[in-house]
Amino acid sequence: MPRKSFRHALNEALKLEMRRDDRVIIMGEDVTGGAGASGEKDAWGGAFGVTKGILGEFGSGRILDTPITESAFIGAAAGAAATGLRPVAEIMFVDFLGVCLDQIFNQAAKFRYMFGGKAVTPLVVRATFGAGSRSASQHSQALYPIFTHIPGLKVVIPSNPYDAKGLLIQAIRDDDPVIFLEHKMLYEDMGEVPDGAYTVPFGEARIVREGRDATIVALGRMVKVAEEAAAKLAAAGIDCAIIDPRTTSPLDEDTILDMVDETGRLVIVDESSPRCGMAADIASMVAEKGFGSLKAPILKVTPPHAPVPYAPSLETAYIPQPAQVEAAVRKVLEA
Repeated sequence: MPRKSFRHALNEALKLEMRRDDRVIIMGEDVTGGAGASGEKDAWGGAFGVTKGILGEFGSGRILDTPITESAFIGAAAGAAATGLRPVAEIMFVDFLGVCLDQIFNQAAKFRYMFGGKAVTPLVVRATFGAGSRSASQHSQALYPIFTHIPGLKVVIPSNPYDAKGLLIQAIRDDDPVIFLEHKMLYEDMGEVPDGAYTVPFGEARIVREGRDATIVALGRMVKVAEEAAAKLAAAGIDCAIIDPRTTSPLDEDTILDMVDETGRLVIVDESSPRCGMAADIASMVAEKGFGSLKAPILKVTPPHAPVPYAPSLETAYIPQPAQVEAAVRKVLEA
């Protein structure tokens, strides 16, 4: 099977779906080279190069550079979805979704409900998230809990190239609005990815690693952090299972509960804020539905409740590290 980068896998998913369905369009800032700008078109392919090469094949009628006004083009994308198109709207950073939050949570997320199930809104909003690129507080947040909280939205967080392609194809084919979040530090990661189209279902977690001593649940880039910690623990004779939920809405509760039932111990690694974050949500769910399986208190490994620092040393300290995960696992085993 060919090896491809996370970025290449996403690009391939977009091209395959645009070839399959002429209702699929792309909208966003600099996705072709900059609206109204002189110079070579397709020079950028979006701020992170994911849409590069699409303009030449599909033309400016299906990949649209937009003004720097997220409220306008997300509103336009929601309207286009409600009237028959299948837009994929790109927001450079998830931090900017605050600018167009009304269009997402008061409009697109509620169309199906408010129209008695008769309206579908096949809208995908792609955005980058996460710390580690020295992009400062306004470009580095992990805001997926905000969108997970909103009924009517599906929230997707791939952690590897294979899932990135399959989940994006699934998102484009879905008839509900999907928030598709890509950790900016994963774009260069390589993995085995088939050439053709395939889908990864929403609400089905990936068991990254089997284990008997403790369960680690991790999201996005934190899956790599968990794997590094688990490898070090394995060298010491401690066997950890790792679960990657893939989607936070819907959340595969059954897989998490089944694995906790086997190990009796749970550590959750989450890059979002510790207050009302996904770690808190998953911990609450397990405490409510799987309390009888627990042999130790649930532990969360998260950043502090603070903005993402810009200083490199502080940003590194902010991001959960393998050593913290290793320490948390050892602590639950001692309990």
